[in-house]
Amino acid sequence: MFLKIPVGLRYMLVAIFCFSLMNVIVKHLAHISAIEIVFFRSLVSLIVSVVLLRQQRVSLLGKNRKVLFLRGFFGTIALVMFFSTLQRMPLASAITLHYTAPIFTALIASVFLGEKLRHRQWFFFGISFVGIFMIKGFDYRISILDFVMAISAAFFAGSAYNCIRKLKMSEHPLVIILYFPLVALPVTGLYCLFFDFVMPQGLDWLYLLAIGLLTQIAQFYMTKAYQREAAAQVAGLSYTGIVYALIFGWLLFDEVIGLGAGFGILLVVVGVGLNLYTQYKREAQA
Repeated sequence: MFLKIPVGLRYMLVAIFCFSLMNVIVKHLAHISAIEIVFFRSLVSLIVSVVLLRQQRVSLLGKNRKVLFLRGFFGTIALVMFFSTLQRMPLASAITLHYTAPIFTALIASVFLGEKLRHRQWFFFGISFVGIFMIKGFDYRISILDFVMAISAAFFAGSAYNCIRKLKMSEHPLVIILYFPLVALPVTGLYCLFFDFVMPQGLDWLYLLAIGLLTQIAQFYMTKAYQREAAAQVAGLSYTGIVYALIFGWLLFDEVIGLGAGFGILLVVVGVGLNLYTQYKREAQA
């Protein structure tokens, strides 16, 4: 059954799982600031990307450097905000708010990349969106600042994903990944140097390394997914990461999954499934 799924969507499934494990580790490291975690994550990503690009004899700086820089810029803002919400909010709530990113991805793609969406697909996204907020519920522990930060992170993530899509014909996936640490390292490094740096202790170093490696794997497969499939189609599949958030939140952080959350999961699955079916049908007709 898995082999029948288009290659690009299989790539995205792998990326989602790796990102989910990374989210758990970030939340576990709540005693280290989100900006510092982004710094170490970027350091690992830079080293791995440069080594692999050298092995494959690919130019490090790429061709479309303006869009590559924007990919790194948007990604840096999104990740710092997202990691902050992971540490400040319950895992399930932070993830569900961040998973509004596919909505922004599809909207931006329709405007700037010319990827048309049928009206019914927007309706299906709406179903998923309602399901997301049913999963989240009314969590009074979320401040207005945290809510705005989470939605802003989703918007910038959607912007970064569309930069990846724009670069599909001109850049190697590892070059696209490389531009994130190229932008993130100077920004987060200066912050850590002059403001809030906590020296990692013991297993913290292993966790930070795991964050970098998991992200590298996830970014690589996510990039290939967006290069092979329509942005809206890949974005819709991203919603399945909410299921991981609920499971890990329940097992590791004592987040209870109630009946409302269960029904919300059902709405998300139905909305994503109908959207993917519509996309497959349109491509088959084409």
